[in-house]
Amino acid sequence: MTDSLRDQLLGLGFKPAPKPERKPERKDNRAAEHRKPSSAVNPGRPGQAAKPAHARQGERAGHKPQPQQPRGPGKPARSREDIDLAKAYAIRAQKEKDERIEAERLKQEQARLRREAKAKLTELVAGKGLNANDAEHVRHFEYGGKIKRIHVTADQLKALNAGELGVLQLEGRYLLVSAELLAQAEAVFAPAIALKVDPNATREDDPYADPQYQVPDDLAW
Repeated sequence: MTDSLRDQLLGLGFKPAPKPERKPERKDNRAAEHRKPSSAVNPGRPGQAAKPAHARQGERAGHKPQPQQPRGPGKPARSREDIDLAKAYAIRAQKEKDERIEAERLKQEQARLRREAKAKLTELVAGKGLNANDAEHVRHFEYGGKIKRIHVTADQLKALNAGELGVLQLEGRYLLVSAELLAQAEAVFAPAIALKVDPNATREDDPYADPQYQVPDDLAW
């Protein structure tokens, strides 16, 4: 139909046929996709939750997230018997430790008292020894489980056997002293008393008191 004919028909009152209406595009679905939260289902993997943005960026950079290691089961609770046994061991260990400390303390204390007593004894007998340079007799005696000897004169030997003199051991030397000084020394440091003669003792008690008792000079002490 030409335009002239169309114009003629319109002039006679005919209306043109209506054009078919175009359906609008479904933009609501696209907008909904943009509004989906980060926890939406990951497309392409049904049933799997979407990953956070930083996790997706890490995967795109070539870093894969490490799977979390499952936590192991907790330690079983200790029984009352185990707790009581542990306490008993702890108490015993502490007691043994205290005993060792106390023993060491006593040892050090005894050593200190011994040093002080020997120092006092040295001061007490200083210059009071009666050892003679011209001593021609030997008096033997037992001290510390061994046989010892001291050189004395004839008069000193009689006085020693009568209990009027005594012998002290001090710094590796044997000193001949009076009975009075011997008693004072015994009160200060008794272990230093090497020979204290009892005049009433029998020969069996002190066999070396007999002047006739001789020990060979070549005997090794």
